[in-house]
Amino acid sequence: MLDKRIEAAIRRVVGVGGEKFSVPQTLDEAIQYSVFPGGARIRPTILLSVAVACGDDIPSLADAAAAALEMIHCASLVHDDLPCFDNAETRRGKPSVHNKFGESTAVLVGDSLIANAFGVIAKASEKDPLRATKLISLLSKYTGFPNGICAGQAWETETNVDLSAYHQTKTGALFIAATQMGAASAGHDPEPWFELGARIGEAFQVADDLLDVLCSEDETGKPAGQDLVNQRPNAVSAYGVDGAKQKLRNILGGAISSIPSCPGEAKLAEMVKLQSNRLLPKEHMKPVA
Repeated sequence: MLDKRIEAAIRRVVGVGGEKFSVPQTLDEAIQYSVFPGGARIRPTILLSVAVACGDDIPSLADAAAAALEMIHCASLVHDDLPCFDNAETRRGKPSVHNKFGESTAVLVGDSLIANAFGVIAKASEKDPLRATKLISLLSKYTGFPNGICAGQAWETETNVDLSAYHQTKTGALFIAATQMGAASAGHDPEPWFELGARIGEAFQVADDLLDVLCSEDETGKPAGQDLVNQRPNAVSAYGVDGAKQKLRNILGGAISSIPSCPGEAKLAEMVKLQSNRLLPKEHMKPVA
């Protein structure tokens, strides 16, 4: 299981251990609050699963990449919940960061996690600086603009929305980063891994759209019905509930068949199936075969 490896990697790099100067305690507490306890750690799980499937010959570099990616994800959640975006009061079943610590601290939490994520990979670069440089480049690409989560957030302010582009940047970007960074951390060409990441990301966004309609806050840990309240583009409004479910099944089938040839291909396919079957409660979705 990769769970303990992922959690240890994140705990090694999130915090202020060994700092020579005193630090703002509220910001430190808020950063810890935003990352621990985490969610399902799906993105770092995918990254390390791909790394293992490709040989995982420098585990410390893969660990750094996984931790950095999760830091970016956590930062995006903190910013996404802000009053200027979703104004969400809860996240992961507890008060959102801005709700508990204030808006200015929440902005600094997200900024700190984003900035520090790149440093985490840089610190792990000794064994292979070229791979580390590629990892930093990929993480930057899928965090910023025009291919990253910043572009995804910006689509929500547009009058005419390209739903596919919105899904790929808003949610898909960090899944593409996960598959490509996993391959790159093990010395493999990241390009063949784009489609797998894109399909997984699109599936998670469609599933999230369905959860927003079908499930309560108690079930998801965050406010329900937010897409309608905030008039955001989503798969349910575009295809209907049944149409969105069918689209999700089609995406997931394509995701498994898109896995590039690698030593651990079979085990990786099982991981994708496992994660896919967790997307929606059983009563709403047939298991992926």
